[in-house]
Parts: sequence; structure tokens; C-alpha cells
Amino acid sequence: MPEKGCPSFSVVCEWSIYLLRCSDDSLYTGIATDVARRLSEHEDGKLGAKYLRGRGPLTLVFQQAVGDRSRASRVEHHIKRLSKQEKEAFVRSPDVFRSHIQALADS
Repeated sequence: MPEKGCPSFSVVCEWSIYLLRCSDDSLYTGIATDVARRLSEHEDGKLGAKYLRGRGPLTLVFQQAVGDRSRASRVEHHIKRLSKQEKEAFVRSPDVFRSHIQALADS
């Protein structure tokens, strides 16, 4: 069965990591094959993460393609373990963040 959001078995989907800023200034980290669709789902509230309900408006502050789902999950796990200060520093320096994520994805 293809990954959710992948059009068919013959297509390998590129997974992306993304960070959203909530109205309470918290940061949410997620993965998706289509970040725009996933953001729309979060904003709609029905298919989005429970954490984000009532925390809108949501702002996409970072996204980067990382490869397959396994890599995306590893990178997501690592980012979720960072402190808020570390995430904020990365968001302020997206090129540094991209380098950091690429190193994680390659490991």
C-alpha cells in the first residue's frame, strides 16, 4: 500500500519535516508528504493534531524535504527532543537548521 498522500505504488514520496508556530508562540513539529495539505488539515481541525486545536492561527516557519518516511521520523523525533530555545535558534537561522537536519537524515 502506498504511503498516505502518495499517488501510487510506483511513486516514491519525498517526506518533509515542518515546524508550525501557534498563536501561543509554541512550536509544533511534524512530517508530511504534502506540507500544504497537512497544514490545511491542522487548520481544519478534523484530521489535524489534537495539540493544535484551539491554538490557531498557525504559521509555517520551517520546512525541508528529508527523504523517506523512516528518515523523516528520525529527524522529527530528534527535533521534538530539542528545547524551545534550541528550536527558536534554528528557526532564526534556517540555513544552519537545514545543515543540522541533513546531517541527521544522512546518519
